[in-house]
Amino acid sequence: MQFGIFTVGDVTTDPTTGRTPTEHERIKAMVTIAQKAEEVGLDVFATGEHHNPPFVPSSPTTMLGWIAARTDRIILSTATTLITTNDPVKIAEDYAMLQHLADGRVDLMMGRGNTGPVYPWFGKDIREGINLTIENYALLHRLWREDVVNWEGKFRTPLQGFTSTPRPLDGVPPFVWHGSIRSPEIAEQAAYYGDGFFANNIFWPKEHFQRLINLYRERYAYYGHGTPEQAIVGLGGHVYMRRNSQDAIREFRPFFDGSPQMGGGPSLEQYMEQTPLTVGSPQEVIEKTLTFRESFGDYQRQLFNVDGVGVPLKSVLEQIDMLGEEVVPVLREEFAKNRPADVPAGPTHADLLGRHKGTDAR
Repeated sequence: MQFGIFTVGDVTTDPTTGRTPTEHERIKAMVTIAQKAEEVGLDVFATGEHHNPPFVPSSPTTMLGWIAARTDRIILSTATTLITTNDPVKIAEDYAMLQHLADGRVDLMMGRGNTGPVYPWFGKDIREGINLTIENYALLHRLWREDVVNWEGKFRTPLQGFTSTPRPLDGVPPFVWHGSIRSPEIAEQAAYYGDGFFANNIFWPKEHFQRLINLYRERYAYYGHGTPEQAIVGLGGHVYMRRNSQDAIREFRPFFDGSPQMGGGPSLEQYMEQTPLTVGSPQEVIEKTLTFRESFGDYQRQLFNVDGVGVPLKSVLEQIDMLGEEVVPVLREEFAKNRPADVPAGPTHADLLGRHKGTDAR
């Protein structure tokens, strides 16, 4: 099972000091976070893609390419690649190039994006979000698997005898996750292609995500990719830790209250009860994360959000230290217990290459 960090790259004022980092500081901090994640033994670093303030990661491949040159082992992913407003031809070329530069340490998570004004900036209509997702990914899927593509659709100009370059490393495209927080159509799409389904279960109760994941597992089996238990599932999570849970709650409360996504509604305590957010000791993070398997079955990837909402970099790095030293080693051991042998491991390039050659590289 894979464990890692994901960031949305927001530039937010620290409510405890009133200081707002510059864009430059935030971008550099994200690189530091990725390097720290590898240093402590985590498996994945993922960045979002946004084109509107207060977010900075408008060019994930640029950032991940820079990080690839400064790391050796960690998988570099996206927490969203906008399949709706990006040209699938450019996605195919950009991520294949990144795949070569990173020696295969690349996968990506497709997402629609939920910010209405961004769509027209790229000549798109948010009301066509699902249709754009379906058509654009169908083309991307072919571009990575067919040397010459003839194609015609609704949302971009036709292609005649087109070859996307460079071709995927070793003839194996990057692994794709389809990310969703509410759309059954995305769960269906992931199942149809036999790709991964990432449920970013941060803001809503587990029952909502159980329905989406169960749908994905059932349809994955329906399309002949394996049993429902063999479907490839990833989950999000949000944590803030201190040795003493009371200290964690005291420190994090201003960030929670000031967050436009979390604050202004249920209290921090109510929010923790109703969602996967865990603010407390490392042991409390372990205990709550282990309940995810009870709710969603055995899964392949767990990503934690530890930055954002104004949390300063020093505190973020302390969170990553605790994850690497105290939390993830225990989670690895516990999640490995009673895990069926036929449940796949988290996807890697070596694993995909082994399957491509008809062998098992795990």
